[in-house]
Amino acid sequence: MRFAQYVEELQRIKPLERCQEESLWRAYKEQGDKKARGLLIEAYQPLVFKQALPYRSLQNIMDVVQEGTIGLIEAVERYNPERGVAFSLFAIHRIRGRMLDYLQKEGASDSPCMDAMLDEGGASYKENLMDMSPTVAEQAESHELAGRLHRAMERLPAKEKAVLENVYLASRDVAAVAEDMELSPGHIYRLQKMGIRRIRGMLSRFMQNW
Repeated sequence: MRFAQYVEELQRIKPLERCQEESLWRAYKEQGDKKARGLLIEAYQPLVFKQALPYRSLQNIMDVVQEGTIGLIEAVERYNPERGVAFSLFAIHRIRGRMLDYLQKEGASDSPCMDAMLDEGGASYKENLMDMSPTVAEQAESHELAGRLHRAMERLPAKEKAVLENVYLASRDVAAVAEDMELSPGHIYRLQKMGIRRIRGMLSRFMQNW
């Protein structure tokens, strides 16, 4: 399938009504309904498209889409509707992660946008999470520190984790994240700051012994 054909097929997908989506999640999670699983994967395929769009000029764009779809399937299988986090927020970092892993192996991707601005004060994600001096900034590129950061993110409360992943790793606008989570932008900023504070605490002992 070519990318243009893929886009054409996406246009036929209609967004799920809230009650319909809730019914599908119950059918899949409580009864193991494979048809409901398939409908959820199909309905959220536009998430894959959105993350693939920056790479549309690549010759292997459909391989990128395929990897993103695998991430989407993994997200559908692991998602817990009872946790109160919108599926789109839960799924995006898995979709994007799959794509970036593939592109990095192919040598066709920049690293995730970890230098995104936290606020108008101009502090970056790296700086806010780790308060890095120049020496630590060089070390931050190592796999060890990246692994520590990933594990710290996994230990965050669900909503704080969702906010950080979507604002920073998925480069989403705060207003869009707030709308998906049905929270005010101010609440999103508070969750963002609390999550950063927790990660700083989790990384502080490691950084002292680096």
